[in-house]
Amino acid sequence: MAKRVLLAAPRGYCAGVDRAVVTVEKALALYGAPVYVRKQIVHNVHVVASLEAKGAIFVDETDQVPEGKTVVFSAHGVAPSVHAEAASRNLKTIDATCPLVTKVHHEVRRFAQEDAEILLIGHHGHEEVEGTAGEAVGQVRVIDGLEGARNVVPTPGKKLVWLSQTTLSVDETLSAVAILKERFPDIQDPPSDDICYATQNRQEAIKAISARADLVIVVGSQNSSNSVRLAEVALEYGAKASHLIDYAEEIQEHWLIGVETIGLTSGASVPEILVDDVLVWLAERGFGDVETVTAMQESLLFSLPPELRKDLKAAGKN
Repeated sequence: MAKRVLLAAPRGYCAGVDRAVVTVEKALALYGAPVYVRKQIVHNVHVVASLEAKGAIFVDETDQVPEGKTVVFSAHGVAPSVHAEAASRNLKTIDATCPLVTKVHHEVRRFAQEDAEILLIGHHGHEEVEGTAGEAVGQVRVIDGLEGARNVVPTPGKKLVWLSQTTLSVDETLSAVAILKERFPDIQDPPSDDICYATQNRQEAIKAISARADLVIVVGSQNSSNSVRLAEVALEYGAKASHLIDYAEEIQEHWLIGVETIGLTSGASVPEILVDDVLVWLAERGFGDVETVTAMQESLLFSLPPELRKDLKAAGKN
């Protein structure tokens, strides 16, 4: 059989990531450098480095931003306390939180007003989880993995509801929910599925090719939850080997020994140019036959943050 690449679709940028990256680019063009960004705007080393080269300055907390300057909040969302701190420092804020994450924040606030205890399925320390939990301090319990679901001890007598981090594995989340429902039959579901459409679609796309692949390569950064899960899902669904890389030059020649079919995809925060670089690298080694395997089509777009749209319109640049 000829050497070939099965290219997963959809892959790469989701609507929330595209919106966040464009937000920083347009802020730099409109206000001039530097524009400060709290945390990585998205979890991808190439994107962060590219924006730094254009004049973005990434900081861990708002107290590192000089008073009165512009700060962009990342796609992962922030807690109300971060907004309050920014206001106290007279910072101009542009909130690039993904609208799908914002939806979960709204759900937390609503359930908190009902005095419910919220079991948030997600990873401890992840920026999205920290921001979401910060909407109702003391009322959110983070459920990290299946062990977390098995061991959590809710407050007696409290109404229970589960929510989830948007970038988790669909399978892992459903498994955690099944454990919670078995332990707590009255636990309430969220009004709609919190798992991001892009996370679901990229996982379905890699599932569709994994069983046919001797090797799966996922382009994405190690701190990108959805990229890490793509590499894991590939193995779970039949790939013989799976590797997560940021750049084509990280591919090891020995990975290709005995390999005829390579599956290729990228996480939701990965620009397509990095996938193109991998395709060139593979073609130079005989993997020039590329078949795109499309699991579903995507057409969702998000408008820019309203505070930025207002300033662009005032400047005649909308």
